[in-house]
Amino acid sequence: MPVTKGPTTAEKRVRQGEGHALQAPRGTRDFYPEDMRRRNWLFDLFRKTALRFGFEEVDAPMVEHAELFTRKAGEEIVDQLYHFELHGRHLALRPEMTPSIARMVIARQGAMRFPIRWFTITQNWRYERMTRGRRREHYQWNMDVWGEKGVEAEAELLSAMMTVFDALGLARGQVRIRLNSRALLEESLREGVLASRPGVFEPLCVVIDKIDKIGPEAVTDLLRDEKGEIGLSAGEAERVLEMLGVRSLDEAARFAAPDSKALAELRRLYDLLDAYGIADEIPFDASVVRGLAYYTGVVFEAFDAGGTLRAIAGGGRYDRLAETLGGRPVPAVGFGFGDAVIGELLEDEGLWPRLERKVEDVVYAFGPDEMVAAIRVARRLREAGRRVELAPGGAKLKRVLGEADRSGAARVHLIGGDELARGVVKVKDLSTKQEHEEPLPAS
Repeated sequence: MPVTKGPTTAEKRVRQGEGHALQAPRGTRDFYPEDMRRRNWLFDLFRKTALRFGFEEVDAPMVEHAELFTRKAGEEIVDQLYHFELHGRHLALRPEMTPSIARMVIARQGAMRFPIRWFTITQNWRYERMTRGRRREHYQWNMDVWGEKGVEAEAELLSAMMTVFDALGLARGQVRIRLNSRALLEESLREGVLASRPGVFEPLCVVIDKIDKIGPEAVTDLLRDEKGEIGLSAGEAERVLEMLGVRSLDEAARFAAPDSKALAELRRLYDLLDAYGIADEIPFDASVVRGLAYYTGVVFEAFDAGGTLRAIAGGGRYDRLAETLGGRPVPAVGFGFGDAVIGELLEDEGLWPRLERKVEDVVYAFGPDEMVAAIRVARRLREAGRRVELAPGGAKLKRVLGEADRSGAARVHLIGGDELARGVVKVKDLSTKQEHEEPLPAS
């Protein structure tokens, strides 16, 4: 019987909850080879999709000045910052990428030719309560368009998002992108409920963004809280909840001005989405507002149809962000698409592809005397661009052949004493089981 090696002392301590230095911090992840294969596959799909839509990839530091994220970001995200002071500087790990992109645009605003279409795949940090698909560290794919005023930009972004859902193997209807307009909501509220206090619109959005998390009754209590920033009456709060229940543009028109620009933009956007063939997958939902204060127009969020997970992706228009951060006004729209929630959905639906380790050739030396020749064979193959594993001398041939087959290798190159004496390497084709010999490299 094979001998099973027991856990080491360190492994026992980790299992018992001891030795915290040997565990990844709560809310973060280790990526073992099988995890990295999944991550790379997903990120490659993000990257290929963005490139197909004509976007260029950029990146920025993971550490930024904390002020970049505390200006008009929204109360919740400020409370979730990983931040610290070092040598008199207040710094933070980025909780999202949009403010960093805005900073980059502002830095070269005078020299840029707009519109620009950028994408990123970045690691982000938020200290928040964890649930399924919600982590304190996650990766996020962003696509952003700067310098385009029209909803053509929103249509392109939504089409890119749907392209990824299709490529992931998710059937139409398994994911729904709910869409609204903060501009339409702002127009309606400032002409009615907020006519005498228009300045509380942004904190109101932070509150009503919680409706899916805490329910309408709790949201109503927050809207009516006399000690809070909003302080609506019972009737006013009821009116806000009534508006959030709207699920069609015709119904939304009841709350909008006859010449509403925001409503006209939404109708135009749905015409464009229809041209992309995705309008039916993106229902209007007035309860979607997004919690970040910088959004100014169309906003959207993607959810699984079963409603068992948090938002898969979300974004919208943020035309005033550059101005808020000290730059000149420039229209902008973008989205963020996290890796954690979509990973949970793919697992639930059995849609993760089978991703095996990829090796094309294995070179095996029967002993130390043949290792120099084996290295030369491996070097020749690698110089030809092939993926080559050099098997350690002394490993059992049966095991080497089994591992080579499992990794998808096409050939195994065998060098023993006889081959070395004759100056050849035996090449075994794993698919046909046939063998032939090739000359050993001279050096």
